[in-house]
Amino acid sequence: MVSVVHSVAAQSDFEQFLAILSAGLPAPDVQRLQDAVSYAWETYGDRTLGSGERVWSHALGMAVIIAGLKLDVESRIAAVLFAIPAQEEHGVARIEEKFGKPAAHLVHGIFRLNRLRPIAKGFVAVDIEAGESNPAEMRAQVEVLRKMLLAMVEDIRVVLLRLASRTQTLRYYAANPDDLRVQVARETLELYSPLANRLGVWELKWELEDLSFRFIHPDIYKTIAKQLDEKRSEREAFISDAVAKVRGELVASGITNAEIYGRPKHIFSIWNKMRKKGVDFSEVYDVRALRIIVDDVKDCYTALGIVHNLWQPISKEFDDYISNPKGNHYRSLHTAVHCPDGRSLEIQIRTWEMHKHAELGVAAHWRYKEGARAPGADAYDEKIAWLRQLLTWKNEVADSSDWVNHYKQAALDETIYVMTPQGRVVDLPSGSTAVDFAYRVHTDLGHRCRGAKVDGHLLPLNTPLETGQQVEIVTAKLGGPSRDWLNPSLGYIHTKSARTKVRAWFSTLALEETLTEGRALIAKELQRAGQSGGNIDELARKLDFAKADDLYIAAARGELNQRQFQTVARGGEAALENLVPDAVATKPRKPVEGNQGILIVGVDKLLTQLARCCKPAPPDEIQGFITRGKGISIHRADCSNFANLAALHPERVIETDWGGETTGVFACDIVVDAHDRQGLLRDISEIFTREKLNVVGVNTQSRQGNAHMSFTVEITNLRQLQRTLTLIHEVEGVVGVRRA
Repeated sequence: MVSVVHSVAAQSDFEQFLAILSAGLPAPDVQRLQDAVSYAWETYGDRTLGSGERVWSHALGMAVIIAGLKLDVESRIAAVLFAIPAQEEHGVARIEEKFGKPAAHLVHGIFRLNRLRPIAKGFVAVDIEAGESNPAEMRAQVEVLRKMLLAMVEDIRVVLLRLASRTQTLRYYAANPDDLRVQVARETLELYSPLANRLGVWELKWELEDLSFRFIHPDIYKTIAKQLDEKRSEREAFISDAVAKVRGELVASGITNAEIYGRPKHIFSIWNKMRKKGVDFSEVYDVRALRIIVDDVKDCYTALGIVHNLWQPISKEFDDYISNPKGNHYRSLHTAVHCPDGRSLEIQIRTWEMHKHAELGVAAHWRYKEGARAPGADAYDEKIAWLRQLLTWKNEVADSSDWVNHYKQAALDETIYVMTPQGRVVDLPSGSTAVDFAYRVHTDLGHRCRGAKVDGHLLPLNTPLETGQQVEIVTAKLGGPSRDWLNPSLGYIHTKSARTKVRAWFSTLALEETLTEGRALIAKELQRAGQSGGNIDELARKLDFAKADDLYIAAARGELNQRQFQTVARGGEAALENLVPDAVATKPRKPVEGNQGILIVGVDKLLTQLARCCKPAPPDEIQGFITRGKGISIHRADCSNFANLAALHPERVIETDWGGETTGVFACDIVVDAHDRQGLLRDISEIFTREKLNVVGVNTQSRQGNAHMSFTVEITNLRQLQRTLTLIHEVEGVVGVRRA
């Protein structure tokens, strides 16, 4: 150790330094830590980091911070050896051999997180700059980066080590100004201080925020710091007097074991309050602040009553985080009071246990365990697992009472985060493949996907991806997806959105084939009629088609009457009796007035009504049933109600059909089954609006994430209905859609 003792920069007493580094550890672990320090010194030498700081100095600074958080010996060894994998080939294996698997696991976790650094620098730097053309998209990328950072971590201690490393970097920049420190500070405010906040490690959060704020806005920082310094002597005198008053009242109430002191101010939080509330420095309530620490919860509320009796409380500044803890389990009483001098005083009241968590957060629970696992360790591990799922930044500024919703909606282990070659982070459901990734990036990229390079290696397209991987899609210039991708047993597609896009491509392909066939048939018929140069759109209109494509589709499907077409093509008018296809045999019928074109065979002027049970519409095959007093009820031929009626009263069944021309609209029921999501009803309603369908009835039910929707719409014909059903089926989340 002699060489190490004489090589520690700015360390006159190495024994004192080692005592700080190994505080709270038993002798065997102190020796392990000393061995790690020696190994690090021999390996690092005079090598430096990208910031210019010596790797050796950074490692020792990290270790001191980790020791201050009272983490275990494995964490302290990992802090000292954090850069070994970058300095030595098979460095993680060497650490495992010398210091055990737990320490090696932590070092490997830090090494993996370092892969995020170049991506984070690029996105965060651009996001903060005023000139960014699409700040919303960049902000979303920062959010995904935050989630990815946690998803890549299997042990919460790795996150604490990363926070310690960033804190040490900012301390180095504070002593050694550099142009890079502004960019690092921005990244810190976007990624690392929110993470420290969610973990409840306020000791690091405050330092990260204050140093970052100092680098980004040096003038504002100096102004606030100067105002705090100018008031220091006055504030210290006031705090001393307030502490004496509160202590005397607490002792009189029987609370003798209380600690009361002035709370140090956090400059970044002062600036935030000034900015958000639009007030100046003199109106910030917590520039003068006390903290009261007592033994139990009952004493907290007793102390609160004493404080409110001594000074007038400010009602809007009271928060009870004991009864309603924050999302990161922070508990304390916060209040602010008006003092006789007209200024305010903020007071925090908590127990010692609450204080331990408030200062160190999740780190407060990591302690050295002698021998076997400590009592309650299993319960704490469960709490850590719960906390990991809670760590989401979707609504970072939202009220912390929404933590239950975050817990229900965000499970990190159900999401993976992979990167494009350009450094964009894409979040996907766990189990997703390169095909899912390609369709998530862009639909056209998915259609042309032919292979994938994952971290530089070609892998099969049905290989599940993992968090942290970089994926490059190999594409073809032309072509589309493979039908094999839709085979669930082959595992090419995991996400519903990708499967929907593949199905839509094949639906479009089938439609194009149908249109091509229809164009050929129409061209042939026009040639036969000697009208090759005719106006197709005008011809389609005369044949009651909305556009030429509908005419082509009807021709390809055999739904076009050739005699009718030839007559119109030669300039004649359409004959009503020929509007049905040639293949349909017609019988002499008499039209019925006022019955929407329904024909009753051999009968004239009978009252008819469309049955509500099956809601028939042309060209459904229909049957009539003679009712008592309500004329003829028209049913679809496949209606179960009609089948029952016909079985009971076959003599009352009458043959009916649609006339040559139907008018008006017909009610029709559409049933949709889907995976429930926000915006599903809106997306389906937009289709009805685009198709100009009037919705006259809606009934929706949602249970266990599945939605069942029933719509009653008014249609003019089944072609319009079929087109609508096809469009609804392509909506994200829709499992099935049918006519009832």
